[in-house]
Amino acid sequence: MKSVLSPQVKQSVITQLRNYAKLMRIDKPIGIWLLMWPTLWALWLAGKGHPDQWLFVVFVLGVFIMRSAGCVLNDYVDRKIDPYVERTRTRPIACGAVAPAEALVLFIALSLIAIGLATMLNRPARLLAIVAAGLTLAYPFIKRVVSIPQFVLGAAFGWAVPMAFAAQTGETPQLAWLLFGAALVWAVIYDTFYAMVDREDDRKIGVKSTALLFGEVDLFVIAGLQLLMLVALTFVGLRAELGFWYFASVVGAAALMAYHQWLARDRQPAGCFAAFSHNHTIGFVVFVGIVLHYTFTPGL
Repeated sequence: MKSVLSPQVKQSVITQLRNYAKLMRIDKPIGIWLLMWPTLWALWLAGKGHPDQWLFVVFVLGVFIMRSAGCVLNDYVDRKIDPYVERTRTRPIACGAVAPAEALVLFIALSLIAIGLATMLNRPARLLAIVAAGLTLAYPFIKRVVSIPQFVLGAAFGWAVPMAFAAQTGETPQLAWLLFGAALVWAVIYDTFYAMVDREDDRKIGVKSTALLFGEVDLFVIAGLQLLMLVALTFVGLRAELGFWYFASVVGAAALMAYHQWLARDRQPAGCFAAFSHNHTIGFVVFVGIVLHYTFTPGL
């Protein structure tokens, strides 16, 4: 059957779909990975190496949808700021490729999909999902009010951890909150590197961030947070009775953290962004350690 759409209309539709995908940051999957790794840590620990297959599918889809929805909402809220920041001025709303009303419709559509996924979980996980939604809605606005918006982002990115435990086991034990703490601190670390890229622009337009708050001692504070995360991961391993492979992965994560300090040593935007982007390798290494523990430990 011959198409009723002209080539011009087809091209226009394709172009706009690409703009929507860009608004959702599908072309920049680093955010998906940074949200995905703590979720996978939690699923594997809660399931003792054998997470429920259906929950795995639901949470992986949920990570993609919630990260996309968060990006759309963030760009909508920042639509009057992004045109004045070098790194963000080409974003779809900022450059006029997507209208604010279109972005709102897309956010609502993604939110409805997220609600649909949440209804597939048990009651404890659904209750926690309400908190996750609140954190997602709050973050784009909080950076105008407080100097530590990265902690709110960390809570939002780490909230999948107690949700995964609740969905898998029906409860959120101490282990879940230890892992949540590690994920929260990790988000503050990598998002501070990210904020260091925009520090001068943020100072000019009045957006608050930990990069501005920490000032000249930023790398020193990040080093302290990195040490805190390693301590939290160590307690996670002890609480979950993990073995050699896991603790080897924590040592690997420590080495990567030192490398990130070196990348950002001059506080140049390119180095800080590289340190931010490379953080997802830490999540991968820790996940590999968890998987290898359950793979090679007898009796599990």
